[in-house]
Amino acid sequence: MKQVSELLSLLDLERIEVNLFKGQSRSVGSPRVFGGQVMAQALSAAMRTVPEDRFVHSFHGYFVLPGNLEIPIIFEVDRIRDGGSFTTRAVKAIQNGQAIFHLTASFQIDQEGYDHQVEMPKVLGYDELVSYDGMAKQFGDQLPPNIRKILNIERPIEFRPVEFLNPFASEVYEPVRNVWLKTKGEMTDDRRQNALVLAYASDYNLLTTALFPHGKAIDHRNLQIASLDHAMWFHRPFRADEWLLYSIDSPSASGARGFTRGNIFDVEGKLVASVAQEGLMREVKKK
Repeated sequence: MKQVSELLSLLDLERIEVNLFKGQSRSVGSPRVFGGQVMAQALSAAMRTVPEDRFVHSFHGYFVLPGNLEIPIIFEVDRIRDGGSFTTRAVKAIQNGQAIFHLTASFQIDQEGYDHQVEMPKVLGYDELVSYDGMAKQFGDQLPPNIRKILNIERPIEFRPVEFLNPFASEVYEPVRNVWLKTKGEMTDDRRQNALVLAYASDYNLLTTALFPHGKAIDHRNLQIASLDHAMWFHRPFRADEWLLYSIDSPSASGARGFTRGNIFDVEGKLVASVAQEGLMREVKKK
């Protein structure tokens, strides 16, 4: 996918029954379905059953099985509750009769209340940085083949990392990462579409931050890496086609699992969303 329009088309599911939807998959370079894709599609299915004046404020998802890129995904929505202010939905993503992903999402009408937030980190601006696409062009054949392959993958999101990671050495870094991101192509003010796109984008750059202190920031060969769960909270309206700062850290890694969290800010410093994820990080021992 080169443009956000292609991503929005992928997230526009086919309704096959009142609470059943069907979606297709697109590869992002992995042999299995990208977690951000099935997660955003499940959220899209939930949105299709919610009144238009209610917007997602949080969701929690569990990745159960790897998804098959070659067959459709069926999304079954359970209408848990429709309250005066909040609506709750549960979604099961199914392939070959088995659940591959579970999501629970909560939606709320707009309401006034107390307001505070943490400050955005002081980092280099997006206009001072190079995108993944730019890195591939700038360094070209100098990069190791596995790194070059990752950078050359077509994405509907542009990423500009703040911190420099040496692609030629297995260096140790603090488990902190800041990445500017925005869509490739324009979007509208549609809050639901913007939430879906940011949910998709939030699965990039997250879990691998937990590898920074272990000399595996760049080279993931001989590692089994997979998201186990993902939670996201939407705090304030935003547009995904305007620059957003994804500020990520990893407080802990243990038991072959890495825990990561992130805050997402707009260019004015408003906290628009927060994320938490735990994932499998396990060395594959050679037989």
